[in-house]
This record gives sequence, structure tokens and C-alpha cells, in this order.
Amino acid sequence: MAHVSRRGWFMPETPDIVGLLRSQVAVTLEGLDMFVAWAEGDASAAATLPDVEHRGDAAKRTLLGALRAAFVTPLEPEDVFALSRGVDWILDYARDLVSESQVMECPPDPVIAEMARLVREAVRNIDQALAQLGSDDDAATSAADAAIKAERRLERAYYHGMGALLDLEGRSERIARRELYRRCARIGEMVIDVAERVVYAVVKQN
Repeated sequence: MAHVSRRGWFMPETPDIVGLLRSQVAVTLEGLDMFVAWAEGDASAAATLPDVEHRGDAAKRTLLGALRAAFVTPLEPEDVFALSRGVDWILDYARDLVSESQVMECPPDPVIAEMARLVREAVRNIDQALAQLGSDDDAATSAADAAIKAERRLERAYYHGMGALLDLEGRSERIARRELYRRCARIGEMVIDVAERVVYAVVKQN
């Protein structure tokens, strides 16, 4: 029988898919730090968001390229894609909200600042959930649940802010703020989608 050298064996590439996904989340969190700073009154923070958003896109492309090359992945490819897309949209929506605020000449107020902080808190919880995937499913689920709870608090802030708009006398400001609040709520909806996708990925692993 012919001898086959082990040196000739092909070992499929096994990139760190979860690590790359968390790298994308890290960029998103950097952007959300700027988003919160802007919402709390630092107008200059808005200037950094486009660059961060471009780096988020690059991180997403790197992740999806690795996903195509991977022989085995810790998560189903469809789950990785959905999580990456959701994280990307969170950052995109935050950038769009800032841009719309500037176009409408309607600066952020305390309601937007509160919702921005809650979005950042939720995404930090999502990152913690991803860190526990495959090693501690209960911890991953708990962190994802914490993200959902943060988003529920965002919903309450949204409804409180919408109710307070009735007291505004200026129609144009009322319309502008209503649109910005709705954009914040839309970011929260995407947070829910990502957090629930993490829970779904955990369930499929069991």
C-alpha cells in the first residue's frame, strides 16, 4: 500500500466567525458612542459617523468573505448573515437619524439622548450574548434578553416623548421631532430582531 504523507492532507480553513461578528459589533458600538455623544449635545461627534459606518461595512464584508470560505461554522450561515445585516442596519439607521436631524435643523433633545443610550446599552448586551455563544447558552440567552429589555425601555421613552410633543406649539418642530423619534424607534426594532436571532441560534444548537 502506498504511503500517504500527512503533510499532503488538506485542512479546511476554520476562521473565527463569531470573533469576526463581534469585531463588526465593536465598530457599531464605536459608532453608537458617537451617536450618544451627538444626542447629548456634542455636535462635532456627528462628523465621525460616516467614517465609522464605512469601517462597519468593511467589517461586514470581511465576515461574509470568511463565511464563504469556512468549511465548518459555529452558527448556521443564515444566522450569521442575519446577525451581521442587523448589526449593520443599526449603525446605518443611527447615521441616517443624525443626517435627517441636520437637514431638518432639529437638534437632538433629552428624549433622543435617552433612546440613544438605550440602543447602545442593548447592543452591548448583544455583544455579551455573542461572546457566550457555544460556551454558555444560558448566559447568551440572558444577555440577549437584557438587550430586549433595554429596547422595551426605549419604547417607553418613545411613547413618553411622543405624548410630550402635544405640548409643542410649533408645528414644524413637532413634525420634525416626531420623525426623529420614529427613527429611534426603528433602531430599537432592529435591536429586537438581532437579539431574537441570537436566541434562535442558541435554540438551534440544542
